[in-house]
Amino acid sequence: MSSHDTAADHGSVSSYLKGFVLSILLTAIPFWAVMTGQMSKGQTLFVVVGLAIVQIFVHLKYFLHLSFKPNSRANTVAFVFSALIIIMVVGLSVWIIISSNEMMM
Repeated sequence: MSSHDTAADHGSVSSYLKGFVLSILLTAIPFWAVMTGQMSKGQTLFVVVGLAIVQIFVHLKYFLHLSFKPNSRANTVAFVFSALIIIMVVGLSVWIIISSNEMMM
């Protein structure tokens, strides 16, 4: 693999700028929705959660350079495995803490 191929995997300035602008927009819109209070609580929650999920994918694509193409399957599997381990550690830790709290009360 040449150095040119490696550089293409890491993105360009325009790619980082697109990701940055999208991240700013995906943060500003839910902030506006919460601060103005023009929507119902259900709609606001839907907007915040929906745009948070979109923002996760923006970060994966533009900043972590994770591609879901068939030729980068190893990266995708490694990311999914890491995410699963993190979710399990956090989830089980919360479960243990809650159970311990209930036993002490």
